Amino acid sequence: MKTSALFLAALCSGTLLLGSCDNKPADTTATETTTSETASTTADTAGDHSHMAGMEHGSTSGGSPMMGAMNDMMAKMHAMQPKGNTDHDFAHHMIEHHRGAVAMADIELRDGKDATLREMAEKIKADQQKEIAEMEPIAERLDAAPTNYKPQDPNDPFTSKMKASMDGMMQNMPKETGNVDQDFVGMMIPHHQSAVDMAKAEVAHGRDTKLKEMAQKMIDAQQKEIQQFKDWQAKNGTQK
Repeated sequence: MKTSALFLAALCSGTLLLGSCDNKPADTTATETTTSETASTTADTAGDHSHMAGMEHGSTSGGSPMMGAMNDMMAKMHAMQPKGNTDHDFAHHMIEHHRGAVAMADIELRDGKDATLREMAEKIKADQQKEIAEMEPIAERLDAAPTNYKPQDPNDPFTSKMKASMDGMMQNMPKETGNVDQDFVGMMIPHHQSAVDMAKAEVAHGRDTKLKEMAQKMIDAQQKEIQQFKDWQAKNGTQK
């Protein structure tokens, strides 16, 4: 399964890069070739979308609840249409990203055994629910904001940073171990890093003062939690 192909399929449907996925045949007069290429592309894309539920390392059937929460988050982010305003698009994507973290924290609180991780899950859930509540009215206010970047242009600085944040998360998603505590840590590290990278994009290119302040707080808090997760892994190892 190809992580880069999976992510490209998501982008082509409009999550972060709308126009950069247009691979038109060079020779439009070659009908048979074009038809063949179109059929092949359609089949490949369908295959990539069928893998979305499995997120490369998960199972498309019978996957764990933790992976299911990640898949659900990715599907919802994948379905979003970027407006072309940095603050608007950051807020809407980060709200859904936070909801994914809350869902995974809920699973850890329900099924996890490690006291340290359960305490972290409680804090992550509380912090991110609070941030969701703060971002939602801002996101709604920004629905009418003017465009200020090009989501169709892969070379646009904000577009490229947002794409890299999601690409990196998918590439670094570990295989499931079947142990809830191990899987919570393993998935939350790339999930948090993705949020940090998105927040850095907002700090660098956003214009809304409140959102930029929130983004910097997310960077500080989640970088600290990433290190706590890594310290836990170093102490507890990784189940094979």
